[in-house]
Amino acid sequence: MNVADKICEKARALPEPLAKEVLEFIEKIHSQRDAGVEELKKVQMSVMKRIWENKEDDVWNDL
Repeated sequence: MNVADKICEKARALPEPLAKEVLEFIEKIHSQRDAGVEELKKVQMSVMKRIWENKEDDVWNDL
């Protein structure tokens, strides 16, 4: 049994209010992770933009 299955099993045994709290916690973790990925993308874009947008490499744009 993997960890996700164990979590499901334990959650099924909880009363509804506590199960809802666990679900909200899991959703919060997902939200924080997704926000971190988006923030990383923004930072990478600013760096990569300097690499992608330069006169020396414009010759490759038409290929």
